[in-house]
Amino acid sequence: MSTEQHNTGHGGNPHENGGEPRHDTVAFETHDVQVHTIYWYLFSLAVATILAFASAVVILRVTTKMVVDADAPMLPMRKEMTEQQRTERAYPPAPRLQGVPGNEIDPQQELRDKVRADTLANEQLRWIDQNSGIAQIPVSDAMKLIVEHGVHGSAPVAKPADAPKAAAAVASAAPEKTN
Repeated sequence: MSTEQHNTGHGGNPHENGGEPRHDTVAFETHDVQVHTIYWYLFSLAVATILAFASAVVILRVTTKMVVDADAPMLPMRKEMTEQQRTERAYPPAPRLQGVPGNEIDPQQELRDKVRADTLANEQLRWIDQNSGIAQIPVSDAMKLIVEHGVHGSAPVAKPADAPKAAAAVASAAPEKTN
């Protein structure tokens, strides 16, 4: 380790030139920060912020006045109504969208009730027109009847015992492949 003082400059004497190194091509700033410039920028920023706020307030007041002036006056018939009557007639007549003010029915519960009612209607056994022979039967029974007897105007569904015959009929009707 050296016992010499560092930053001695080029003259060798540390007290000469205040201990700063000197060179012809090297220059140092006398001040690092110019406080006057920073204060000027802060003042300009404050003035710009105040002007922006003031212009926003003016624009808000002007546009609010324009909207109030353009608003149609209340009709004479509506002026004669009480506040309760105005509130009651503020919404269109039913049916309304679910969940909007004035229609406080729970949409999920309404859906559950509808599904339950549809299921009960599909499982009823009753006469629609007894003279014509039209009856309502449960959906599961109707599906079984269609499987057994087929739909009017279509070929009956092949039973498992007739499956080999049906497969042979389909195979014989299909065009033959040629290689």
